[in-house]
Amino acid sequence: MIPATTAMKSILKHLLLAVALVAATAAPAAATEPAIIAEARAFLGSEATLNGVNSLHFYGTLDLGAEAATTQPIKVEIFFERPFRQRSVITSERGTEVTVLDGYDAWQRVNPAGDDSRWNLSVLQAQQIKNLRANVWQNLSFFRGIDQVGGRIDDLGTVTVDGQSCRKLAFVHDPEIIFYRYFSEATGQLIMTETLRGETIRESGSMQVGGIRFPQVLTTETTRPDGTTQTVRIQFDKVEVNQPAPAGAFDVPLLISK
Repeated sequence: MIPATTAMKSILKHLLLAVALVAATAAPAAATEPAIIAEARAFLGSEATLNGVNSLHFYGTLDLGAEAATTQPIKVEIFFERPFRQRSVITSERGTEVTVLDGYDAWQRVNPAGDDSRWNLSVLQAQQIKNLRANVWQNLSFFRGIDQVGGRIDDLGTVTVDGQSCRKLAFVHDPEIIFYRYFSEATGQLIMTETLRGETIRESGSMQVGGIRFPQVLTTETTRPDGTTQTVRIQFDKVEVNQPAPAGAFDVPLLISK
């Protein structure tokens, strides 16, 4: 198993939270949906385009800043597929970490670089699965339809973020899984996301893929107990829309190496 620093252990958590941005569901607007939801969706793409998305595949690199134990790039891939499938792969000079969710089943496999005989496979627990399912929904919803998966949106009114007037909405999956999102009241753009764990996530840059606006860089900041800040950045190189997952991508690995 790869010897993991505290920063490396938190990579997947930051990665999944940071990428909780875009995708689609054909769910109609709820009668009580805050008006800013329609504006936020329009900022990203047309209703027809958003509703036609079934999967997203993100490719990029991760920058841990001062936390990095190496100057070598850390490659990341995340694949989301409706309704609740996800595969993430983090590859560095230390090895590879693969995390998979398939409905209500989830597992993680860690391989040290250059030695396939010393891998570690673990089955994820109920709360971890709940978090992964919430992240998949966040990436395959375009902010609409949380009521259909047992959640709700709380409209928390107008606040100022980075000098902009924003509408603050709480996407509540359960009392322990809440995404606070701040949308520009002028444009509908997502300005910032916060979580119960204290992360703040901001987007910068943009690229158009398949008629959808995606960010180029996501910056996640976390305040540690000692008051210092950990910063993680993800630079996206490519996004694929509606490309099928590779065969066997969600299969549980064999327990015995061949």
